[in-house]
Amino acid sequence: MNMDLSKRLCAVADLTAGGKKSTTVCVADIGTDHGYIPINLIKEKGFGHAIAMDVNRGPLERARHHIALEGLEEYIETRLSDGLRELARDEVQCVIIAGMGGALCTKILEEGKEVVEGLQYFVLQPQSEIWKVRNYLQENGYCIVEEDIVLEDGKYYPMMRVEKGVESPYSETELRYGRVLLKKRHPVLKNYLEFVAKEKERILKSLKASPTQRAKRRALEVERELETAKEGLSCYVEK
Repeated sequence: MNMDLSKRLCAVADLTAGGKKSTTVCVADIGTDHGYIPINLIKEKGFGHAIAMDVNRGPLERARHHIALEGLEEYIETRLSDGLRELARDEVQCVIIAGMGGALCTKILEEGKEVVEGLQYFVLQPQSEIWKVRNYLQENGYCIVEEDIVLEDGKYYPMMRVEKGVESPYSETELRYGRVLLKKRHPVLKNYLEFVAKEKERILKSLKASPTQRAKRRALEVERELETAKEGLSCYVEK
């Protein structure tokens, strides 16, 4: 099967592997859909075993089909599961939760706390509310050790690798845009910050033209969001 991963899924797989062969690591991909990430991790990244999990039977059947086409049934198990419910503690060393909203990501982590506590690390790629995800991780004793962000088909996709640990409190800018990404001066993050700043300026101009109290309140919120984006962009200014 000619399986070309999207840029987003490639980045998730790379972040999961961390640039090294992981023959002793068993990984569970939550919401696996087509099963592409587990297949890539086994074939290209040297992982020893994977569990492709989904809450719906349709995607799981697609995953089974693709796994069979690659001849990887011995290495990748499929399992019907709502979040982490069908995983036992210490059964896997890594969990991937990609392509879901931020609220669902944190719900899965919270409901599967016993499993999460036994992991070496996990990889998250929230589609929304990423600042809430970062805040949840910090409040629950987890440390973001690596981050990446890709632009694909006009959309920006941030993602992170997480381990147990304690970090100093995040600023609002770090919560929204990622401490690691800002420290690295990630070029794609800069493009995203420029996009956000331009969009907030456009919205602010429209709100200031409205006389309603609701528009005035919203304008104050947007001004704060604009300042946060500008603060992020200031990291890219040569000192």
